Amino acid sequence: MGVSQQYREAWEGYWAATSDEPGEAIWDAEPGLSAVPHSRLLLPYADATLPVVDLGCGNGTQTRHLATLFPRAIGVDLSHAAIEHARKADTGQVAEFESVDLTYTDAVRALRDRVGDTNVYMRAVIHQSDPEARPAIAAAVATLLGARGRAFVAELTPASKDVLQRASQGPDGPGPKLRRVFAHGLKPASATDEEVLQLLSAAGLTVLDSGDTVLPQTENLPDGTRIDLPARWFVLAAG
Repeated sequence: MGVSQQYREAWEGYWAATSDEPGEAIWDAEPGLSAVPHSRLLLPYADATLPVVDLGCGNGTQTRHLATLFPRAIGVDLSHAAIEHARKADTGQVAEFESVDLTYTDAVRALRDRVGDTNVYMRAVIHQSDPEARPAIAAAVATLLGARGRAFVAELTPASKDVLQRASQGPDGPGPKLRRVFAHGLKPASATDEEVLQLLSAAGLTVLDSGDTVLPQTENLPDGTRIDLPARWFVLAAG
């Protein structure tokens, strides 16, 4: 189906306007706050001899950590500008990066055919996608897993909107990183908890484990504390 042109341009514009500085994207948290604890939740269920695909990899910070845990790590993002950032940051060439529209079934199947059954890491992709694209994204996870792969998926809950509202109410309004998210028309936390569960189920994904968490950001609330967005995580298998 393909994402809308407006959505594609929003992300391309965002990443084109973002520098290579680590943490410049508001969600570009250190792996110790993201991929490290998330991997600890995934690995008890996963075959660590399989590759891992990081869906919505952005500038590849988490992908590079995943490359230390799995024999092959592939970061995938809709935005060509994001993939350029990721390749530039991967000075050790520990991972692979490519631009893929997850709503294109043929592109996802082609990736699956090249890689085989694979584990999947996906952090906060469904919630910011256009509603009509969300079923295809959940289906892409199932396609990539095949019979042996396992997925770690974390999605913001609607409670994140309250945190983002507080983050916008400082004397100068939102901080520069959050302001840039809004300026490019990105829509954080727009999926409900019920919708996420329905999407995963409809895609044929089985929940093996789940829990509540937060996704730490790289900007602070007006009181100086870090923005931590409430989220729910899932470990998933296909079928």
